[in-house]
Amino acid sequence: MARLNLLEETRYEKLPVSVYNNQHEASVAVANRIADLIRTKQAKGEKAVLGLATGVTPIGVYAELVRQHKEAGLSFKNVITFNLDEYYPMKPTAAQSYVTFMYENLFGHIDIDKANVHIPDGTLDKDAVAGYCLAYEKQIEELGGLDLQILGIGRTGHIGFNEPGSAPNSGTRMVTLDDLTRSDASRDFGGKANVPTKAITMGIGTIFKAREIILMAWSKKKAPIIKKAVEGEISGEVPATYLQLSQHVEFVLDEAAASELTRFDTPWLVKDCVWDSQLKKKAVIWLANEINKPVLKLTEEDYNNHGMAQLAVEQGPVYNINIDIFNQIQHTITGWPGGKPDADDSQRPERALPAKKRSIIFSPHPDDDVISMGGTFIRLVDQGHDVHVAYQTSGNTAVWDDDVLRYMEFAIDFTNSIGEDTTHLQKSYEDMRAFFPTKQPNEIDTQEIRNVKGFIRKTEAISGARYAGLQDDHIHFMALPFYETGKTKKNSVGEEDIQLTIDLLQKIKPQQIFAAGDFADPNGTHLVCFKIILAALERLKGKEAWVEDCWLWMYRGAWHEFETYEIEMAVPLSPQEVIRKRNAIFKHQSQKDRPVFPGDDAREFWVRAEDRTRDTAQRYDRLGLAEYEAMEAFKRYMF
Repeated sequence: MARLNLLEETRYEKLPVSVYNNQHEASVAVANRIADLIRTKQAKGEKAVLGLATGVTPIGVYAELVRQHKEAGLSFKNVITFNLDEYYPMKPTAAQSYVTFMYENLFGHIDIDKANVHIPDGTLDKDAVAGYCLAYEKQIEELGGLDLQILGIGRTGHIGFNEPGSAPNSGTRMVTLDDLTRSDASRDFGGKANVPTKAITMGIGTIFKAREIILMAWSKKKAPIIKKAVEGEISGEVPATYLQLSQHVEFVLDEAAASELTRFDTPWLVKDCVWDSQLKKKAVIWLANEINKPVLKLTEEDYNNHGMAQLAVEQGPVYNINIDIFNQIQHTITGWPGGKPDADDSQRPERALPAKKRSIIFSPHPDDDVISMGGTFIRLVDQGHDVHVAYQTSGNTAVWDDDVLRYMEFAIDFTNSIGEDTTHLQKSYEDMRAFFPTKQPNEIDTQEIRNVKGFIRKTEAISGARYAGLQDDHIHFMALPFYETGKTKKNSVGEEDIQLTIDLLQKIKPQQIFAAGDFADPNGTHLVCFKIILAALERLKGKEAWVEDCWLWMYRGAWHEFETYEIEMAVPLSPQEVIRKRNAIFKHQSQKDRPVFPGDDAREFWVRAEDRTRDTAQRYDRLGLAEYEAMEAFKRYMF
């Protein structure tokens, strides 16, 4: 198990941090520490008192503890638990309750005495909450305090539900949830409007009394707040920074969550580096942005004053470094995303041959293609390439119920207008109208409703692809089974998902694949869909000759752009092409104005897309490159 914790690189870090290769390794390590504590207490005939967290972060830890219970005989009979928090109001039987979560992920699979399980009660009368909270604190104190508290961290920096503004000595209490916290929870509740505004939470002061505290974080999404919590000043605006005051805390991170810590993000500031091409490019672009200078104007003094003297000495003079990096960035820019025919391609991101390529754009949701790379999509078609688009999922969970009724009403009126019987349609419509008012948050729609929602997304996708110039036989709807649960939480990927992808790839035999590499997608579908493509390609590799000549390009969409140093192909868009892309996005009417799952960004998807591509162009401009209206960025994935 690789563990990176080199003290000489951590001078910016104000508390202990352990970084593991991935979330699984980190989760197993934390689970082992909990298991060791339980066994040590058992040997002494003592109780192990644990403070537990909920959310996505600890799921892997709980899975490993369950495995050790079932396969290695780990007993929880001597364990007493106190959960950090619970929404208020909240019935314990609700799908979103932390009681449900804890029994589904841990308590329902181990031999813990249920009398030893304590989770804040979300059903209390409001007048009873204060007394209940005092009693919760007293129970912990009477047991001698928490032996170990595990934590996650929210993007506001909250621990438990201690939101910005919480006092460092706060106890268990009712709190008001931050707007961003509610936005992050909106998918679990079928929309932000359904997320409670209150919660009961252990206080920061309660957490501090634990003899050991482990805060865990996974994924790139958590990297910005982790940097603030670990390297920032102590502030009530980021409650996790109070943990810097504890002598018994450790942050356990995967590499993605740790990626913005100084030792990983700008390592030249804390140590001598091995200056490979990628790190050199990253450092020079960072320096140019740090002091607001174009790359070709950077001086030796700039290098020396910003931690890059080693690079200047080893590979200087610095002007030669600047020219090298400038040329590398310039060579990413191309108006020919399928390769420029009859041109020297040695300094271009794509191959000149074959002049007309078979290209397939994989779109996880039915609108990712035009949102993320609509300009490039249109450019590929205009330049005569054999372009296909494959919509991997139906997207049927992301349609408003009102839209279903509107389309059903249209279907009934149209059927009537041509003299056909509407009895069955009318019955389905009436059933839907009766269902929607009683529908609970995240309740699964009926199959007929899911079908209609899928048809809405399908017709919009067809309209967008046709606008981009595709013929209907080049538009493919995969409806991958993993997605078709009717739930926001999807099934695991199965053999059929991979086989459907293999079949489509075999049919097209592409020289180019474009796939969503936007793993900051808060709904997780992009990452799942990307992994399915990789699994299919791995099975075909070595068996099919065309795979050896196939390049896989990752694009990103509405959530997060590649860093400038990561970009390997930048396709500039003219003002007219930006408008064409916008019009293609507008074909997705069900996602316009207010999508069902917008994430924490209130802007419409077309606005996000235009802002993102404009920002990419401006980043290139600030480095001294040509000024374009917008740019779509891509990174090649080597498989």
